[in-house]
Amino acid sequence: MAARRRRRRLKKQTRRQLQGWGAVAALVAAVWVAANWSTVWPVLMTVLAAAALGGAGWALLRAHHQAVSRDHAWRAQEEARARELSMAQVDALTWQEFETYIAELCRRDGCTKVVVSGKSGDLGADVVGYLADGRKLVIQCKKYAPHRSVPSQDMQKFVGTARLEHGADVALFVTTCRAFTKDALGLALRQDIVALHRDLLGSWVKGAHLESLIPLNGSGGGTRRRPTA
Repeated sequence: MAARRRRRRLKKQTRRQLQGWGAVAALVAAVWVAANWSTVWPVLMTVLAAAALGGAGWALLRAHHQAVSRDHAWRAQEEARARELSMAQVDALTWQEFETYIAELCRRDGCTKVVVSGKSGDLGADVVGYLADGRKLVIQCKKYAPHRSVPSQDMQKFVGTARLEHGADVALFVTTCRAFTKDALGLALRQDIVALHRDLLGSWVKGAHLESLIPLNGSGGGTRRRPTA
């Protein structure tokens, strides 16, 4: 107990000494500033002005970044809405009309010799054509409700025929639903099948060039969602 009391007294004494020295240092500084005010005040005003300008600049920069972020978010939302408005017309098509429409998009983007099978038993080749660089393009079209997901069974069938049966250089699986299941998308990525879900299709409909969408393969913006299991 006695030792604790001594330690407490020493701590109090130390604090008092530090406070005393601090007060002395502050007094000396105040006296020095008063004695040299004519020299100190321009420096002080310069420092205060620089601090004010720096604070104003930081505030403006922060406001600019916030405005840019809000603008980017707004533009992304507007692009998503525009895609959905255009996709509403696509949703109204029959599956035969959908295949024909996909063929028209291919022709718009410079594909040649584009043919629509328009029949069952086509072994996954709903649309066949050639890209502008000469590569053969084979497309499987699935017109599903937006809330659905493309199952792995559909992707397995297309993987088995796109290159072996039809000799595709570029195999494209395009759908009106929002996602591929995790297994379907994984299979597409492993087998180099281009998976074009609703968001990417919406961008294609709105004018994005097919060859700019091919590298995205299953990703995309707008109302992007993770593939469901």
